[in-house]
This record gives sequence, structure tokens and C-alpha cells, in this order.
Amino acid sequence: MAGTEATLLVVVDTVCPWCWVGKRRLDRAVAMLAGEGLHLSRQWHPFQLNPDMPAGGMPRAEYRVRKFGSVERGRQLDARLAAEGARDGIPFDFERIERSPNSLDSHRLIRLAALEGGAPLADAVAEALFSAYFSEGRDIGDPTVLAAIGDAAGLPPGRAAAMLHSDELAKEVADDAARATGLGGVPAVILDRQLIISGAQPAEAMAEAVRTALRTAA
Repeated sequence: MAGTEATLLVVVDTVCPWCWVGKRRLDRAVAMLAGEGLHLSRQWHPFQLNPDMPAGGMPRAEYRVRKFGSVERGRQLDARLAAEGARDGIPFDFERIERSPNSLDSHRLIRLAALEGGAPLADAVAEALFSAYFSEGRDIGDPTVLAAIGDAAGLPPGRAAAMLHSDELAKEVADDAARATGLGGVPAVILDRQLIISGAQPAEAMAEAVRTALRTAA
């Protein structure tokens, strides 16, 4: 399989902490496979865990009570996830998050990055969104915050703001997110229309799943 090139369709939600864990592990898997001569790029696909979230989001404490029954239960789950993320070098800081946003516009930003700068820029924007939300507590449903993230990641100055203050990419991203609901959960990785990775599996398992899928397709 040396010299093979392929594109992985990576389905995530930017407000899903396990998706950041999965991304970091996939980063390592892709690097491992590159050392074997397998060159992989990623195409980010939107998913919304909370498609009915109000456009302006809601206080995170209120959202966590609705989802888990109490703030304390949410904190217990956050603590477990923070410990898991630390193993992958992820500095989760859930206490800094004040609002649970609607993630649709953040997915539009990733799509814009892919159109403007290809897979590398989309990868950078995805990582920046996870970091902004889960480590810095920034509201990634706020167009001003999103525009700043896009500019810092390398989009042409003002391009993100112009997109976010229009309907550009809104319908196609929303439609893609709706189609992804059949997956049931994220993160997920698809190759040649086949689901090959479900969940934030260890990097080694992700790499082996890709190898197996490529051998089967050969």
C-alpha cells in the first residue's frame, strides 16, 4: 500500500469533547500511516448533537441540567473526560465554558476554510475551534468569535466575517449535518462511503482500521 493516497471523511461536532479526543488520536494515526507511505487527507463533515439548540445557544449550566439531570452529574462526567483528554495532551477546561452554542456556524467556518485553503487550513480551523471552546471557554456560536478564529487560522482577512454575516454555505452545511444523523454518534470516519471508525478509538486501532479498509478496497 506504499504510495497510496486517500481522503478520510471525518464526521464531528465542534461541541463534542470526544470529537477533539478523536481528532488528536486520528492526527497520530495519520502520522503513523504517513511513515508507511500512506498519504491521507481529511475532509470534515458536520454533525450536530443538538440540532434544536437555539441560534444564540443557552447557558451551559441550563443545558447540562437538561441533558444529565443536574450540574453535579455533568461535572462528574467532565472530570472523567478531562482525565482522558490529558492522556492525549488536551487541556480541557470545562469550568471556563459559560454557554452551549449552536454549532452550525462553526461548521460553516470549517467548510469555508476547506474551500479557501484546502484540507490543511480546514484541519487548522477544526483544531482551533476545539481549543477555543473547550480550553478557552469562548462562545463558538458567536460570529465575532468565529471570525477571529478564522482570521487567526489563516483565512483571508475579513473573509470569515463576510461569510458569517450572510447565508453562504448555510443550507449545504445544514443539509450535510442532517444527512449525518443516521450515524448515531461521533466522531466517525468514513472511507469510500464505508464507516471504518466509530468513536474516539486509540490511534493504533484507527491506523489499523484504515489499513484494513485500504487492503479490502485494493
